[in-house]
Amino acid sequence: MRSMWKGAISFGLVMIPIKLYAATEQKDITFRQVHRTDGGRIRFRRVCSIDGEEVPYEDVAKGYELPTGEMVVLTDEDLAELPLPTTRNIEVLHFVPAEQLDPILFNRSYFVEPESSGARAYVLLRDALERSGKVALALVALRQRESLATLRTRDGLLVLETLLWPDEVRIPAFPFLEDDIEVRSQELKMASSLIDSMTVDFDPAAYHDSYREALQELVNAKVEGRELVQPEGPAAAAETTSLADALKASLAAAREAPRQAGEVTAEAKPPRRAIGRGSRARGPGTAQDDEAGAAGGGAGGTKGGSSDGAKEESPKSRAARGGRQAKGDAAPAQPRTRRQAS
Repeated sequence: MRSMWKGAISFGLVMIPIKLYAATEQKDITFRQVHRTDGGRIRFRRVCSIDGEEVPYEDVAKGYELPTGEMVVLTDEDLAELPLPTTRNIEVLHFVPAEQLDPILFNRSYFVEPESSGARAYVLLRDALERSGKVALALVALRQRESLATLRTRDGLLVLETLLWPDEVRIPAFPFLEDDIEVRSQELKMASSLIDSMTVDFDPAAYHDSYREALQELVNAKVEGRELVQPEGPAAAAETTSLADALKASLAAAREAPRQAGEVTAEAKPPRRAIGRGSRARGPGTAQDDEAGAAGGGAGGTKGGSSDGAKEESPKSRAARGGRQAKGDAAPAQPRTRRQAS
């Protein structure tokens, strides 16, 4: 990894020289805008809206538009003169309990690596934070923007996480928040039970970006010139008549499902296949019985098309059998063995 910022952590009177590295990356398949007919890339030019001329990048400045439509032009020199005391300094302000930070404030994460001269002070701060169970609240300026940030420990490293300012979090003004919506105690109890039954330890490795994988497969198929098989979509959920019915069905499904990956319940095991013509599920027997059943099952399966070789008795045969029994004939014949079949 390449460091994107160098500076120091100011911890009281202790200065810890460090480097910052982007801790995350957005893994996505990028596309370019092209001409549909010939695949030519679409290029964009910086054109001035007044004179229509293309503007070189070095002549591009930042402009703040006033409500009157007038433009205030700011150059890099103007921005460089702004007072930013935390330009090369991560200033620790306070230490706060981690649970007091709302995750909605988290913005970007950075790995913090110490310079060789500050390794001992770095380890001291890391171990002290680990022991306290708190996080450091700090100020830092990255890319000409000062932000609140936290320092916490993760896998033996300090991690800097920039925070949004409180006024950057929108206020949710939704009408339903003003409504008095009643929730029955029985429904709340079932919902709590459903949460308990679906609770597992979080394992990030168990999840993956299926859309990105499908998109990569599509690109590969285009390259190889083959057709893709469209997978079947998920089954449509059955309509329920009430919230309580949905909770009951969800709770029942969650209780029946295996709690961990790879666990197979008795209901999930495939049923034993019946052996022999008209026989039930195979029980303990001799090898000869197995061979006889297999021979009968093969014949029945070929003739009747049934998976277990069973053949349905016709009304005519049923009447004939009843007549024989009425005349005192012998009991129905037993299934033929291999010796009888031959």
